[in-house]
Amino acid sequence: MTVKILVVDDTIMYRKIVTDVLKTIPGVEVVGTANNGKIALSRIRSLKPDLLTLDVEMPVMNGLETLMAIQQEKLDVECLMFSSLTERGSEVTMKALELGAFDFVLKPDYENPEENLRYIHKELSRRLKAFGQQRQLRRLLRGKRPTMRGQEMVRKPGEATQVLQQAKAGVKRTEKSTVVAIGISTGGPNALAAMLPKLPGDLGVPVLIVQHMPPVFTKSLAASLDKKCALGVKEAVNGELIRKNVIYIAPGGSQMKVASGADVHSKIIRITDDPPENNCKPSVDYLFRSVAREYGSKATGVIMTGMGADGKLGLKEMKSAGVVSIAQDADTSVVYGMPKAVADAGLVDVVAPLDGIAAEIIKTV
Repeated sequence: MTVKILVVDDTIMYRKIVTDVLKTIPGVEVVGTANNGKIALSRIRSLKPDLLTLDVEMPVMNGLETLMAIQQEKLDVECLMFSSLTERGSEVTMKALELGAFDFVLKPDYENPEENLRYIHKELSRRLKAFGQQRQLRRLLRGKRPTMRGQEMVRKPGEATQVLQQAKAGVKRTEKSTVVAIGISTGGPNALAAMLPKLPGDLGVPVLIVQHMPPVFTKSLAASLDKKCALGVKEAVNGELIRKNVIYIAPGGSQMKVASGADVHSKIIRITDDPPENNCKPSVDYLFRSVAREYGSKATGVIMTGMGADGKLGLKEMKSAGVVSIAQDADTSVVYGMPKAVADAGLVDVVAPLDGIAAEIIKTV
């Protein structure tokens, strides 16, 4: 199934680089280019691309204005943003994701042009693979709903409470969770912005989140979510005490884990420079292992939209300790990769749509 792409950037050099890279990726057809959003809108209507690669800063009509116009005109096209690794770039990218952008790629800044090409090829290939798979899945779901391998053993939404009274992985669960750990990737900012505000300000437990994002971007994400949520939201800091009713987001470019505090009842955040896992830093597996070690069965593990399988091995350790696990369903995931990986492995107790995840979390704490 061919993915038709329109390349939109005001710089001739970047249009050529991105176009040349895309032409080397199987299953991709570059149907045209544009140097600003106004021209892009005209070409969307005539060329009917499936996806735009869209620059943020452009004359006449910039990337955000283009996304708003696409929404207003209800044009059937997805957008992949190119962004800079700056505070301004991160803030604009957060707005772009809120406006419906599928994902974003950082513009590389290597001295060697060959390294820039390799980086762009790698990042575009990963996202286009996920985009193609999800597009195919959505077409299937619009017709006859397929039976996903591994979902026969997954409970339906609304059954989390009965899980609390059942033995899990040989461990008798007698208490409710005292922490919630969430792993999420592609599509995450919008999914979190939809789900987290549904959690009450008196939830009574901390929430730990790994969202796959680079440095600077996680700080902007935390600031954006903090304005929307009853719970406090912050980028985690090394050594800080974990408090109830606070959401901690792992800083991009670092690993986050839980460690024991000064007394038997307290827990603290540890931010480390340990190597990436599953090509991710921060990594869901890295956080989940520490949650299993420090909280045992008194935890809820949640896997939401994202590509890849980060979180599967960590959730396996959490399940061995007796936790309750929740996964986002295929219909509402921007990319059904991470949730599918844990569902296929039989590690999920509850599958819920995006608008039902908060309610399922509340039942477990």
